[in-house]
Parts: sequence; C-alpha cells; structure tokens
Amino acid sequence: MTTFVFRNQTVEPFLGYDGMTYSGYGDISMVSADADRYIWFYQVPVNADSIQLAEEIDSYRGKLDLVLSQTGDQKPFIVFSLVNLFPLRVTGDQTALDEAIAAFNGHVAQLSRERRHIKWIDFSEFTLRYDAATLINWKYYLMSQTLLNPKLTHDFQTWWHRIEEELALKRKKCVVLDLDNTLWGGVLGEDGIDGIQLGGDYPGKAYSYWQRSLLQLAHDGVILAVCSKNNEADVMEAWDKNAAMVLKREHFSAVRINWQDKVTNMRELAAELNIGLDSMVFLDDNPIERELVKQLLPEVVVPDFPGKPYQLMSFFKELVEKYFRIYSVTDEDRSKTEQYQANARRQAEQSRFTDLEGYLYSLDMSLDIIPADEHNLPRIAQMTQKTNQFNLTTRRYQESEVRQRLDDGWRVYCMSVSDRFGDSGITGTIFLEPVDDLTVNIDTMLLSCRILGRGIEEAFIKTVFNLLRLDGFRKVQATYLPTAKNLQTADFYDRMGMTCVNIGNDGAKHYEMVLNDVFELKNYYNIRVL
Repeated sequence: MTTFVFRNQTVEPFLGYDGMTYSGYGDISMVSADADRYIWFYQVPVNADSIQLAEEIDSYRGKLDLVLSQTGDQKPFIVFSLVNLFPLRVTGDQTALDEAIAAFNGHVAQLSRERRHIKWIDFSEFTLRYDAATLINWKYYLMSQTLLNPKLTHDFQTWWHRIEEELALKRKKCVVLDLDNTLWGGVLGEDGIDGIQLGGDYPGKAYSYWQRSLLQLAHDGVILAVCSKNNEADVMEAWDKNAAMVLKREHFSAVRINWQDKVTNMRELAAELNIGLDSMVFLDDNPIERELVKQLLPEVVVPDFPGKPYQLMSFFKELVEKYFRIYSVTDEDRSKTEQYQANARRQAEQSRFTDLEGYLYSLDMSLDIIPADEHNLPRIAQMTQKTNQFNLTTRRYQESEVRQRLDDGWRVYCMSVSDRFGDSGITGTIFLEPVDDLTVNIDTMLLSCRILGRGIEEAFIKTVFNLLRLDGFRKVQATYLPTAKNLQTADFYDRMGMTCVNIGNDGAKHYEMVLNDVFELKNYYNIRVL
C-alpha cells in the first residue's frame, strides 16, 4: 500500500519510509493521484504569539477541505487530531488557540461521521502518556523540524501499528474468564452467594465496575466465556440470586464450569464457539492456571491478572487498547452473544434428529443474497479482515478497496442468514472480478464460522452461479490459496463441480467451470435475491 502524507513538520522517523511519500512542510499544492491512501499529520507549530498561531490553525481547516475535495471518497484518508505539544500562555485569558484547536478537531470528527473514508485519530491518546519535557527535544526540532522527540519513535510505531489494526477492524474475538477472585472477589464455594465481594463498598465496588465494563465489551461484539473450577449448580444459583451480579448466564456465549483441567476446557470452548485459540484472551487470578495455559496453549493470550481489585479498571483499559479496540462496530458485532447462544440451541436441536436433512428442514433457514452497498460495505470489509477458516483466498480488504473494486465493475454479494433460532446477520461474501464479457473470476469467497455445518456455503455459491448464468456469463474461474487455517476449504471447489486446471508449487489450486445448466438447490433453504 502506498501512502501520501500531508505534514507541516518532520514526521518521517515515526511513519517510516517504505511506501510513503511526503509533502513539503505545509504544502498542499501536490496531491498524489497514485496513492492508495492519504494521511494528514499536521501539528501545532511553536509560536509565542497565540493569536497568530490560532489564525494559522484556523487556516488548516480550509487546507484540509481543499485536499479532501481533490482526493475523492474512494481512498482512505486518515487525519491526526491537533495536539499542542508546547502549550505556552502568557496571560490566563488567552483562549483563542485552544478554541482554534478544538474547532479543527471537531470539524474533522464531524467529517468522519459524515464520510466513511475519513478516519479521525486522537493523537492525544499517545502524547498524554508523556510529560512535556519528554515530548520535545529542542535540539532535534531546531536542527530538523522534528517537533515530536525522536526518542519516542519506537513507542509511536508500536502505538501506530495497533491503530492500523483498529482501522482494519482486527482484534481478538473472545474473553475467557475464571470466576472466583476474577469475576468477583472471594471463593463462592467457601464464602457463599452473599459472601462473595460484589457491589457495595470496596472491594466489592471494584468488581461491579469490572463486570459492567466487561458487559460493555460484550455489547460491542466481544464474546464472553467462562472457564472455572467450580460447582456448576452453585454458580447458576449465584447468577440467579445475587442481586449485585451484573454479568449473568445469558451474557456468556459458552461456559465450562467443572473440575476438569483448564487446558481441556479451553480447547472445548474454542471448538464450541468455532473460533481459533489465537482469538482468545484468558483471564485468571491463579498464576499456576495461567502458566499451564501459556505452556500448553501458546496461541492463547494470557495477561498477568492484577493483584489488587482497585487495579481492575486500569487492567480493563489495557486489555481494550491491546486486544479489543476497533475503529467501529457493526450490527453483527453488537448481536454476537445472541448469535452464539442461538448456535448452542441449534446444536441441542440437532441432537434430537437421526438424519441431517430432517434437522435442516426443521431450521426454516432464510438466505438473503444482497449486492454490496454503502450500508453493508463495512461488514463485508470486516469479514475479509477477520475470517480465516472458511476463506478460499484470505485476501484482506478495507472499505475503500472494496468500494474501488465496485467502481471497477466487480460484482460483490453478501449473504444474510436467519432461521427459527435467530438472525445471524451478514455472514458471507463473494467477490467476482470480470475477466471478459463471458467470464468472471472468484477473487474472494468466505463464510463466518458461525453458520458452517448447514450446507449454506453450497447454497450460496450455487445461487451466485445461477445469477451469473442469467446475466449471460458462461465461464467461472477460481483459486484456492492454502493457509494454516483454511484447510477445510481445500476441496470446496472440487465438490462444487469445478475442474482443477493447475496446481502451483505453493499449493495454490486454479479452477474453471462452464455454466451450462441451472444448479438445483435444496428446498429447505428459503433464498431471496435482493
């Protein structure tokens, strides 16, 4: 990815050089049309005349608006908030500069709400970690126009890498929680339902704040699960009867409450949720349990748990910033807990049937095939970033890149799935690249792990094949690119009747198919093309 950076000082040490092109200081006369994305990294200059400086800050808004008018809406445009690294106030009533900075930052925040390709980054989140003496090295500034201290380069790049992951909507999927002295204070089996520390004064108040924060994390799309050595009946009673309990059974997508070792329980939780162990963060107050999981399940993130309840909120902030924050959440994220609980009910229902087809008929499944549009495009991009298991090529796209392919004439469909147990939301997508008037190439096909096991992937692609045939296409090309996680899809195109025409040295398999006949679909799917 190539990036063009608009700046008013030296920022190369922080953003790097590979794939980067930089404007002159304060120069907006050249706007690179070839860049894949743009960054606006202006900061407050050094000037003791706050009125003059405020006027300069006011001019940045017009400059930014002019640049945005030239770059269009198809490519990502990242704007750093303004931070005054060297606040200097001769008199207490000099507020013009602060007002100008606030006005610029408010303007950019509003733009980011109105135009999806504009992303507003709060630079103060980084700078507030340091005191004024650390932020600026005057020697470097006076010699090279580098206002931010170059000694902070490594810290900045670590922070910036996490910000780029947020923009790409990458994060861990699941928090797995112990209970005693982790979700609440004390040991349930010894202290009883009313004796555990939860609510009221400290330390119970700390655990209440902790539980409320975890609940908000669940509302924002992170899966909560339990892995605890305890008597399950005691825990269920505590969830039902302790009035101070914020997190109850319905807030957890999966639980393992037993006396089995936690490594086995973690593996079972990952299998039940159909997510990778590398998507999980395990929280336990017991260092022995943490070390066991670290040693035997190295893919799982196992942070050190705080030793005192008053440290829990700082710990929560650290967890969010390291593992769970993304730039924005989708409707599918917000309903994640309900979707996984619905999956558990589906699994229970399946056990009642002796044949798969009878079970599938009983689900009353509805599949909506929907062309990509501005409403569903963020979710489509998010799926390309997060989906690994049923993903034929594992190509990653940001919103702007999906939008660009639509402008280039590609067909992009997504699929929304629901049944009598609930709505799974948009859980599949396919990208079709036109080769010529009669041929398309499947660049990307993926499905969320939550809907696998019901033949939906076959119904999806066959419906798309039928749509292509109706639109006059007669040939489909496709590629399977193997990864460590998508081996279950290695023979998918073979099972769909496509012919493998070449296998590369890297294991990539290339397919073709002639669209002669209409594909028949099982009648236990209610399929709508919108």
